[in-house]
Amino acid sequence: MTDRDFGLTETQRDIRALAAGFVDAEVAPHARDWDRAERVDPAVVRRLGELGFLGLTLPEQYGGVPADLLSYILVTEELGRGDSAVRGIVSVSLGLVAKTIAQHGSDEQRERWLPRLASGEALGCFALTEPGTGSDAGSLTTRARRDGGDWVLDGGKMFITNGTVADVALVFARSADDGVTAFLVPTDSPGFTAAEIHGKLGLRGQSTAELTLDGVRLPDSARLGEPGRGLGIALGALSRGRVSVAAGAVGLAQAALDAAVRYATERRQFGKPIASFQLVQELLADSAVDVRASRLLTHQVARMADAGATPKEYATDASVAKYHASETAVRVSNNCLQTFGGYGFIDEYPMGRYLRDARVLTLYEGTSQVQKLLIGRALTGVDAMT
Repeated sequence: MTDRDFGLTETQRDIRALAAGFVDAEVAPHARDWDRAERVDPAVVRRLGELGFLGLTLPEQYGGVPADLLSYILVTEELGRGDSAVRGIVSVSLGLVAKTIAQHGSDEQRERWLPRLASGEALGCFALTEPGTGSDAGSLTTRARRDGGDWVLDGGKMFITNGTVADVALVFARSADDGVTAFLVPTDSPGFTAAEIHGKLGLRGQSTAELTLDGVRLPDSARLGEPGRGLGIALGALSRGRVSVAAGAVGLAQAALDAAVRYATERRQFGKPIASFQLVQELLADSAVDVRASRLLTHQVARMADAGATPKEYATDASVAKYHASETAVRVSNNCLQTFGGYGFIDEYPMGRYLRDARVLTLYEGTSQVQKLLIGRALTGVDAMT
């Protein structure tokens, strides 16, 4: 038994095996081409739906797949091992959007969106970040004003994953009287536009967009949850999302380590495999320890949630896992690239992509610095930001 198997049920192992087989056959072989083209093949989304990966943990009545959070995390880790861009599609559409609709949506909203999101017929995007507002989620400038029985939204969002391919955007906007409110905005609504962002350091295959809302009119039935409760909805989603990012980071780091171990045993210098050199083994050993630690931290949060803990109760643990795993992904991919020497610097090998993709994991869904502040506040009871 390996550290990856310890404590898993037979069902969880089967789900992970299904994800691993899909990744090895249909994702990893194409990741370099998708990175070069800056576009993941849309057929992958349909396959994710067919395999049930876009419906994990959602209610069966809406096309979901009964599963616990740890099963979802195991799938996310495998997707991260194959291609972080594909993992991001699932983490956002399912983890941030569909799960939030399932938790806070009306029956009508669930019936309209969840079957399509679970099947892969539709994708969702999570529109919180703005051009001038990243970590400070409470200072949104996108506005929602009431106009009779409708709402009218104006503003802009930035760095939105799935933004140009989504069918529904979960948008957070501020109104004069009610604080931040959440809305489900069909992306074909008049006044809604999405412009793709090119030239990214990593996650090139994943759609990332700048959104503009110019007088987007919505009925009150598009409002998700109560007026003024949107910030709590967003922060709860991010607590769950950080566990998914952590799992993806573990998968990426594992992929880098696996590639480096293979290369070190095949590459020969001075008449012997470079794996025989002590400093190479040190790089690999340090990387292996970091990956195992991050996996255990991430699984712990999933087990807490499966045992009944609320996002508020496991928020600090999610920050610990996200911080450790994202920094581990950067450190491990960098160390493993060193093992490849000059060959790690060209994209015939995957190491450069791993390092580029890892870097953004320390930035989104809360930077490493924000995670430290959250952890420190939980330890001391003192808000270091005030």
